[in-house]
Amino acid sequence: MKQRINLLITFSVIALIVLMTVQCYLVKTAYEYKVAQFHTQIKNEIAQISNNYSDIDSALVAKKEALYKSLSEKYIKGKNTKLDIKIGVLRNEYQNAVTHDLQRKFERDLPNFKIDFAIVLNKFILYQSAKKADTIFSEKPFIQNKLYGNLASLNHAFLVRNYVGTTNGTFENQEYQLLTEDSMYVSVIDWEMIILRRMTFILILSLLSILTLITLFVIALKALIKQKKVSDVKTDFINNITHELKTPLATLGISTKILAQKSIRENEENFNAIVSTISRQNNRLQNLIDQVMANSLAENEIELQKEKIDAEDFLLSIVNDFKITFPKINLKTDFQTQKTILVLDKFHLTTAFLNVLENAVKYGSNTITIKTKIAEKQFSISFEDDGIGIAKNKQAFLFEKFYRVEQGNLHNTKGLGLGLYYVDQIVKAHQGSVNVISDLGKGTQFTILLKV
Repeated sequence: MKQRINLLITFSVIALIVLMTVQCYLVKTAYEYKVAQFHTQIKNEIAQISNNYSDIDSALVAKKEALYKSLSEKYIKGKNTKLDIKIGVLRNEYQNAVTHDLQRKFERDLPNFKIDFAIVLNKFILYQSAKKADTIFSEKPFIQNKLYGNLASLNHAFLVRNYVGTTNGTFENQEYQLLTEDSMYVSVIDWEMIILRRMTFILILSLLSILTLITLFVIALKALIKQKKVSDVKTDFINNITHELKTPLATLGISTKILAQKSIRENEENFNAIVSTISRQNNRLQNLIDQVMANSLAENEIELQKEKIDAEDFLLSIVNDFKITFPKINLKTDFQTQKTILVLDKFHLTTAFLNVLENAVKYGSNTITIKTKIAEKQFSISFEDDGIGIAKNKQAFLFEKFYRVEQGNLHNTKGLGLGLYYVDQIVKAHQGSVNVISDLGKGTQFTILLKV
């Protein structure tokens, strides 16, 4: 059963991880789609407001073409090298003016975005009649080849558009054509936050979905564990109730045999004591049967039927019955109290005290001493035995459900199936407390404190 539950939990965890992974992948895909959509939007809007800079300042455009012609003609004449042309293009005098005008245009026409940009030179190719194309400059986009703009790096920028320009000219009766290619890169400030704001609904829905999956998994897991505990309680209770039934039956059997003796029948005091024992054990047997039918220990909270009792007489009745069942055990009493009236549930406390006594026998005790006293306005009942004791590292688990201290082959007597956990719950139900003091080889002392 435990193996099947562990396997089910493992598969459930794997399924949960797979579902969460799929959900994260869908969110990532949606994010990438939103980024691509955002880039397309920016490209389209910028395309509408910039067209080869001609709409910024026609005079600047004319100056740019004049510069390109001058550099090209000097190159044809042999006065410029390719490097001179590159330097001349990149260090033009109207660089700052174009940058400023473009920036102002972006701010005016795209007020919802703060944009940094860079226009970099990619190609500078000269075509002459009857000659092959002369590639003066051709490189991949680098920020070092920036013509205009305020970007310091292209690392987080994206390509908006390429500008291809052609310039025709005549030099020394020879026609030539100049082809240039520029690329515009832009970076929108806080673009990640813009994308996340646009994905707010998707993110919230995804988060709620993941939380719902986790919550349902936890609820199902708790229900499974609870069901297993209930099943364990039922199984253990049914398996071990037979022993609890045998205890009063054994006492009844022994008492019946004693009652058959002529000497006992002729002694009225002994006869009445045996009859009283038989009556108590008969009542206990009936209560046990009722408890099994109601299954009160398996599913429902224990309901106490309290009544006023003489604590010392109550303990003596338990002692006398226990002596009949375990005649070889030396059971002693040391009552430092008299006529203490307590309000208790006799049936459940009888079961609890018998569990403690039988536990002592189970773990090798030959002598058990029951002591009573008043401590801090509480009625103290101590069960001291000379058994094998309990290791310190195991004492913290004594009152847990189904915990059983393994000590060699001494673990051979079954109880109610709830062990000291039952004792602890019954005492707590009476608003009392129970603690243990023990050392290996030195016996054990259980002390129960009840309200006076």
